[in-house]
Amino acid sequence: MHGDHAGNAHNKAPNSGTCAAPDMSVSAMPNSNAANIAIAKKAKIVTGSEMPPFFAAKLKANGGDPADSMLARFGGSVTVGGVRIATVTAMHSNGLDPDYIGGEMGKAMKDAGLWGDVGLATGFVLRFSNGLVAYLSGDTGITADQEFVVRGHYNARLVVMNMGDGFTTGPAEAAYVVNELVKPASVIASHANEAGTEGGKVRPGSKTEAFIKAATMPVHVPLSGKTMEFDAGGKCTAGC
Repeated sequence: MHGDHAGNAHNKAPNSGTCAAPDMSVSAMPNSNAANIAIAKKAKIVTGSEMPPFFAAKLKANGGDPADSMLARFGGSVTVGGVRIATVTAMHSNGLDPDYIGGEMGKAMKDAGLWGDVGLATGFVLRFSNGLVAYLSGDTGITADQEFVVRGHYNARLVVMNMGDGFTTGPAEAAYVVNELVKPASVIASHANEAGTEGGKVRPGSKTEAFIKAATMPVHVPLSGKTMEFDAGGKCTAGC
């Protein structure tokens, strides 16, 4: 539920700012980008733990449908548009910024340095209609579930792995997760916490480069405006 995931701010226009100096000049508080996008696009928000009631309330308060906030708690799953979505363990703090709460309660919490409790953080496992199973690590450390649940039960073939260090697994830890625990066919590097690319190329000496070198399978770097496609086995077939 941290701002960089739920969306506490956004840029003022498409392509304003850069990866090195992002434009976050427009506040999305107290709604969140997630709620605003869901309302504009009539989209679903799938979360775990105690997060769905929060988003349901935001949707309702802004003219959306609270039923569009859907729950997928550990061990269960929901299917949306042919995509099966399950939640798995993520080891990370998950406090709700009191600015999302607002009012006297939000101010009192902020003054006291307290964030709201919305339950445990989660990662996600998605099964697409072509059979591809993808693991979205989210912010996390190394967990046994990455081997016994993500690989052992779901057999994820593609991993979107956070590897920015400090707030989440660093390049070495993330490489251990994909090399020794999940063992997918391909990986997409995520959450670099720095400008990982410049001019469409990986920056030398970056965390992204360190992760690519440490991983034993292909690591694909997401670029703005470029779409990647993967087959059921996790192999990139387009936009690689």
